[in-house]
Amino acid sequence: MIIKLAARLAETKLVRAVLTEEIDTGALRVKPTPRMIVGLILVGLSYALGWPAVAAFGFLAIYLREPLIAVIGGPVIYIISHLIFLTGAWLAGAEHVRILAKSGTKILFKKLLRQDKPPV
Repeated sequence: MIIKLAARLAETKLVRAVLTEEIDTGALRVKPTPRMIVGLILVGLSYALGWPAVAAFGFLAIYLREPLIAVIGGPVIYIISHLIFLTGAWLAGAEHVRILAKSGTKILFKKLLRQDKPPV
């Protein structure tokens, strides 16, 4: 199912562009400043917090039989994780976050699709 979803997403214009373009990682070769390191940690934290926390609120709502936990808590924690991401992107510099996101997307789709050449 995940591979089918990845193949379907790989047909989109955005993912095809990421898979076909050469990503210039030259900006990542500069020595990171403390501000940049904190920003990248916040970006990583936002990914680790976002959907897992929303899922945890869902399970908690089911376990406690209180649907408002998921209805209110899910969107609130997702907004908080988004704000953490934006703060991290601002601190790290949008260019660094863009390069890391594109590189991660390219690596993930190549592994999921198990191929060296992107679909065209």
